[in-house]
Amino acid sequence: MMELKIKKLREGAKIPQRATPGSAGMDLYACLDAPVTLAPGQLAVVPTGIAMELPDNGCAAFLYARSGLGVKHGVCLSNGVGVIDSDYRGEVCAGLCNVSDKPYVIEPGERVAQMVIAPVFTPEIREVGALSDTERGAGGFGSTGRS
Repeated sequence: MMELKIKKLREGAKIPQRATPGSAGMDLYACLDAPVTLAPGQLAVVPTGIAMELPDNGCAAFLYARSGLGVKHGVCLSNGVGVIDSDYRGEVCAGLCNVSDKPYVIEPGERVAQMVIAPVFTPEIREVGALSDTERGAGGFGSTGRS
């Protein structure tokens, strides 16, 4: 069985948890001494108060926005998806941004992001002069149709 080791770095830190047995992501909690107001358009780095040790080098942790915060309040991750490498041992933080037109108050202990542990492939990189052909080829944005 794989094990995710979590270390609390300060008082008030909460261990990540899945909301339901079928949840892919574990909730991450804001480890704040006081509420933080995120103004429209503002960015903030929100500490979780935890560090972790992933099971091995074949995986990484990915931070995603919580759908409720994003859809209802316009609070999402400022970098889209946060990537935590298997050899990182520092504090896990969530970079948040408010893309709404209203301030949002982040409360201490609030669920601010979700974390998914997933496999990572690290192939050997080889420069080549040509790539194999496919039906799609170099067709990019919108090349496969509207829907």
